Amino acid sequence: MSGTEKWSDLTARVGSALAMVVVGAAGIWFGGHVFHVLVAVICGLMVWELVSIVRPTQERRLQVLLGGLTAAAVLVSVYLPAGFALPLLLAPALLGFGQLERNRTVFMIFTVMILLSGFGLMQVRDDMGVGWMLWLVMVVIVTDVVGYFAGRAFGGPKFWPAVSPKKTWSGTAAGWVGAGLVGLIFSINTGLGLQLIGVSIAISMASQMGDIAESAMKRKMGVKDSSNLIPGHGGLMDRFDGMLGASVFLLIIGQFIGFPPGLG
Repeated sequence: MSGTEKWSDLTARVGSALAMVVVGAAGIWFGGHVFHVLVAVICGLMVWELVSIVRPTQERRLQVLLGGLTAAAVLVSVYLPAGFALPLLLAPALLGFGQLERNRTVFMIFTVMILLSGFGLMQVRDDMGVGWMLWLVMVVIVTDVVGYFAGRAFGGPKFWPAVSPKKTWSGTAAGWVGAGLVGLIFSINTGLGLQLIGVSIAISMASQMGDIAESAMKRKMGVKDSSNLIPGHGGLMDRFDGMLGASVFLLIIGQFIGFPPGLG
């Protein structure tokens, strides 16, 4: 691969990334209803993409229906007590499972991840504030960006060439280092101690697992991108797959380590 080919998609990726950063930063800053709606729309569009991937040759009505129901479920769930929110969050996955004729398990697993991820992101912003939301986003973004540049600059052995031909071990490890540095900066600013470095690296690994899972699913389905909504990035699932893994993982470990106060 020539030097030009290595960076051929950089302009489109940077432009789209900047637009997403602006929209995302505004949503995080305003919080509340604005952030809830933004997260719900993103989750709905990801399920819209997912239906297209697992059922590409059939009518679009189900695609729109399940995407819309997912967005509604995510949005309403944050305003309900947890006991009522949980069954609502699982309903779109079960409904789609009953409607699809094939790839049901793939759809159900990824839809549950999307729904829980959206709920987790809203909980982080509502309960922990802007600072911790930014920490989570920065860990995921730094993991992706540092891994992208390091992988293309250093190359080396492939991580899983059969599923993700461009992903290298150098980029993967560089993502952990970048996430650890984010954790170090936040640990200094918050006084929570150096455990936050380890948590940040674990979140980085979880985001990479989300990326790998989505890549494996697309390869199984025989598609390159989840959609063409974002120039240079493919679809929303292609861009937010890391956030899926990271936010679901944080939602789970928060129950065990009492994040963030328990880290002190």
